[in-house]
Amino acid sequence: MSKFVAILILTAACLLPAPAAERPPNVIIIFTDDQGYGDVGVYGAKGYETPHLDRMAAEGRKFTQWYASQPVCSASRTGLLSGCYSNRIGISGALGPGSRIGINPEETLLPELFKSKGYATAMFGKWHLGDHEKFLPTNHGFEEYFGIPYSNDMWPEHPTAKHFPPLPLIEGTERLRSADEHDQKMMTTWLTARAVDFINRNRTKPFFLYVPHPQPHVPLFASDRFAGTTENGIYGDVIAEIDWSVGEILNAVSTNGLDEVTLVIFTSDNGPWLSYGTHAGSSGPLREGKGTAWEGGVREPCIMRWPGKIPAGTVCNIPAMNIDLLPTIAGLIDADLPERKIDGKDIWPILSGEDGAESPHDAYWFYYKQNELQAVLADGWKLILPHSYRTLGGGPGGDNGLPVSYSNLKLEGIELYHLDKDIAESSNVAKEHPEKVAELMKHAEAARAELGDKLTKIKGSDLREPGRLTEEEGKALDLLNWPNGKPKR
Repeated sequence: MSKFVAILILTAACLLPAPAAERPPNVIIIFTDDQGYGDVGVYGAKGYETPHLDRMAAEGRKFTQWYASQPVCSASRTGLLSGCYSNRIGISGALGPGSRIGINPEETLLPELFKSKGYATAMFGKWHLGDHEKFLPTNHGFEEYFGIPYSNDMWPEHPTAKHFPPLPLIEGTERLRSADEHDQKMMTTWLTARAVDFINRNRTKPFFLYVPHPQPHVPLFASDRFAGTTENGIYGDVIAEIDWSVGEILNAVSTNGLDEVTLVIFTSDNGPWLSYGTHAGSSGPLREGKGTAWEGGVREPCIMRWPGKIPAGTVCNIPAMNIDLLPTIAGLIDADLPERKIDGKDIWPILSGEDGAESPHDAYWFYYKQNELQAVLADGWKLILPHSYRTLGGGPGGDNGLPVSYSNLKLEGIELYHLDKDIAESSNVAKEHPEKVAELMKHAEAARAELGDKLTKIKGSDLREPGRLTEEEGKALDLLNWPNGKPKR
């Protein structure tokens, strides 16, 4: 063999991914915005198809009781990235432009765990954990970032959001320019191209890729390639493009020979924003949607794929939550857990389909608004605590991108639902099962003691502060967002 040929062989070998047994797994999380439980083909979607997500389910595992930790943007993303109930670390609701708070730099986020193990890390999409520079992704473990800092309706051209500043496109910590309608239309395409490029560039070393799509949150935008291609209007077009994006990412994994070393996770941050009607998704058989602790607000579509590790074509009915991803992934990559207390638990036996696997949680707690404990889930039963919630009352939502108003209902007493038999939460069985009510109330009292509850005026014993801006930082951020002065709402 000539020296030249030997060098070529050695060079080619260096460019190939390491064998599966010699490298830790890559992890890709694709996280959509306001996509409902019924908005994927294998979950019953109608009027459009999701062939790539359906294939992902056929090659992986579909989860029928996967939960967001809260039914709204910033809080749900906090749970995913921190492994904590978001109210534990001071984040609730959806942070707006110029927010004086954001994710605390003292919290250890998922990308920081990956960085501690030498991973390449990137995020392309919507952040929503604070728009000041010190809160942005590249200051919290991501080496690369491109996207928007908050929801795409926080944009003065959206008809219900005139008081917001121009929506910035950010790369790293630099504001490139203000987004226009073309940018919104092309966002899914751009994020996908960057994700594929990142996979290609990092095929020989372990990586973590986070793709939180701004869609299908209103206002809806699809590129010209997908606009008008489905029977379900613009909403169906948007989901079709997201599905295409999933296919492109899966194809990049496969063509780089990374299938057996890559865990791909697809899920959503909360249920559909039902008041937008034809521009909103579907909760399927579930009750209510975004902004409520009913199943339609917090139960999400979730599909995971990892050939050889996650059994193909399987369905998991065991409850799990996005707070569980951080500790589970930490176990997979042999990373130390954060020093500060987290709420998630390692659920790898559930993900991998281990015989006899059970939830490691005694219960899941569902908070919303400013630290209101609204529900508790345990052993297939869900206790709904007295609180006020919004509803359309079964009526239609709006049309052409404009919402209708919700009604507010006040739940005066405790209600109990057996989700294993009543997925729609249609039959309150509290009177028939007082022992179950008492059992779940113990979990509610444990939640109140630890995290507090505004509804019962209980202060929790283990709450932490979010990151906060100084007065000078806040003024500088306002000037950056509104150089001509902040408009009155």
